[in-house]
Amino acid sequence: MTFDSLVVLLALVGMLAALVKEVMRPGMILFTVTAVFLCFGIITPKEMLEGFSNKGMITVALLFLVSEGVRQSGALSQVIKRILPQGKTTVFKAQARMLPSIAFISAFLNNTPVVVIFAPIIKRWAKMVKLPATKFLIPLSYMTILGGLCTLIGTSTNLVVHGMMIEAGFEGLGMFDLAWIGIPITIIGAIYIFLTSKKMLPDDRPEPEVSEDDSDPEEPLHPVEVVIGSRFPGINKTLKEFNFRRHYGAEVREIKRGGKVISNKEIGHEPMYEGDTLVLMADDSFVKTWGDSSVFLMIANGHDSEPHSSCRKRTFTLFLLVLMIVGATVGELPWFQETFPELKLDMFFFAAVTAVIMAWANIFPARKYTKYISWDILITIACAFAISKAMTNSGMADLIAKAIIDLSYSFGPKSTVGPYILLGALYLISNVITALITNNAAAALGFPLALSLATQLGVSPMPFFIAICISASADFSTPIGYQTNLIVQGIGNYKFMDFVRVGLPLNLLCMVVSVLLIPQFWPFDL
Repeated sequence: MTFDSLVVLLALVGMLAALVKEVMRPGMILFTVTAVFLCFGIITPKEMLEGFSNKGMITVALLFLVSEGVRQSGALSQVIKRILPQGKTTVFKAQARMLPSIAFISAFLNNTPVVVIFAPIIKRWAKMVKLPATKFLIPLSYMTILGGLCTLIGTSTNLVVHGMMIEAGFEGLGMFDLAWIGIPITIIGAIYIFLTSKKMLPDDRPEPEVSEDDSDPEEPLHPVEVVIGSRFPGINKTLKEFNFRRHYGAEVREIKRGGKVISNKEIGHEPMYEGDTLVLMADDSFVKTWGDSSVFLMIANGHDSEPHSSCRKRTFTLFLLVLMIVGATVGELPWFQETFPELKLDMFFFAAVTAVIMAWANIFPARKYTKYISWDILITIACAFAISKAMTNSGMADLIAKAIIDLSYSFGPKSTVGPYILLGALYLISNVITALITNNAAAALGFPLALSLATQLGVSPMPFFIAICISASADFSTPIGYQTNLIVQGIGNYKFMDFVRVGLPLNLLCMVVSVLLIPQFWPFDL
């Protein structure tokens, strides 16, 4: 092992430990690691900055704005209200109407706003039709994750791997290339959810009533639920240390975390963490003031809080979304590229045009556009490129890949150990990193391993690249593995083990299906 590879190994171990302990936001942790690599000369300043100018990363930023435009148009809330059955129904019948539509929508929009809009509406609807909301909220999150596996823009991980492929000299992914594996996994996942929801998902857990007796009659207060986001300034502080009322003009009555409700005397001594659900007593101005803030991932006040846009604006927004998807798809077709070789009409082009049109058409407030972009995710993605480059430059990727290959030989003779086993090993490694840390960090660590494994085996790297796309997103076993799981955990009052019990078998199911199907569409042969 060379000195550079030792530095990379120690830095990566430190990075993983820091991410697990959440000592800082993921973006700053990854940026720190890239700065260490820069100091030791493992990467050059140009290599460190390449990720910040990568087309895939900038496309993710533009898609945040497009998703916000769709959210603020009110189109999504109208869609889910039409999907939900209004009469007497069963869990199975309602899921049969909801889940395919949710998967389709999340294939083209950022998962988080879909869940942020749908979750409170579904919770109110479930109460109205007298069905447990817990039978629908975890399936909501899972189907947005599964739907995101079907297209290039379904999740940021796909765009990260796409960008890394282009940086490494390979042809990137097309809009629907991942559908060959994403659609079968989504169908199998939906069937699994249909079959297991009734028995494996909990019934509604009773929540203590929030008293409104001490409200000022002249300034009536009512319960409001919020999910704490990464920019909340009181993270890791108690309510005695952080004056919530002074900051936001509302009083915290309950903290919901992992299926537990903290209230009364205990609440003042309890630290607040990202993903916690707070039950507040607030007036009508709270939602108007903080509804578009990135301080909270979600705000639900018991009735519709989505912007009431005109039908014309909703229709125009959906038209722009369809135009973006169709345009990017057609622009990638071989006949179009041969006919118009000077034009590069890809997803970046159409996402940029769509975001600009939405801003000028006031579909989202142009003056606040920076609030709608998750900068930590973008910094994480940009640093992922530099970390991947450092693993390659130092030889650490080759060493780890060789260790994986050598370890696989211990299970049998060389002749019986094929690329399928190594594909499964790579999938499992990326999936575990996603469950513990974050999907983009999993892609950063997995991509150079995928390339090195394929090189040492003398096979095509494409199956390994696709496995990274799927495994780095398809985590269902923990609420911390994916932001949508974190959101529904609080609003559904789920326990950590609810995700493990339902999600772990789905994780394994996705892995088996992926390892068997990926080589059928992307053969190992060079």
